[in-house]
Amino acid sequence: MRSEPPYLLPIFRSRHQAELLTLLYLQPDREFSVTELAEHVGVPLTTMQREVGRLLEAGLLSGRRVGRAHLIRAMVPGRYARPLTELLTLAFGPHLLIEQEFAALSDVDAVAIFGSWASRYLGEPGAPPNDIDVMVIGHLSRTDVYEAAERVERRLGIQVNPVLIARDRWRQATDPLVRQIRSSPLVWVKQSPEEGE
Repeated sequence: MRSEPPYLLPIFRSRHQAELLTLLYLQPDREFSVTELAEHVGVPLTTMQREVGRLLEAGLLSGRRVGRAHLIRAMVPGRYARPLTELLTLAFGPHLLIEQEFAALSDVDAVAIFGSWASRYLGEPGAPPNDIDVMVIGHLSRTDVYEAAERVERRLGIQVNPVLIARDRWRQATDPLVRQIRSSPLVWVKQSPEEGE
């Protein structure tokens, strides 16, 4: 059984509210139906309807009707959009779920996020990322790595691209992929001292 991620900031009504806001604010260009949001967060539809109603009233979400569907998105641009996005990214963002899912796999030496998500997390300006690139260093099953990626995708609603690199390959400075990853911003979620050098 997987443990829940550590929601440490006691400023949200519940873990479900934090997950809902994280899902929407880390993908500000996407709309979700209330039913999709309930499925992503793992709560009954009636619970999600109440939560969405509160957040719409507070001006943190926007919504529109398309037929019978009620489509919801983050209120971006909006008064709270930038600070709330930064807070959600730091406190509840993908790095926690990636640590939870990937670092627990057997024979993993290190796990890092690279690419556009890492760049935004570290403060480099740019468009919101459309996916998350994850490097896993170690000798382990590709199946386990891809299943971990799928679990994160289901919870975040954003594509996760895992790259599995053997320990020996990571140490080879001449490898083109290794050079590319080493030269990009990295957010380590599990790191051995040797792998972090």
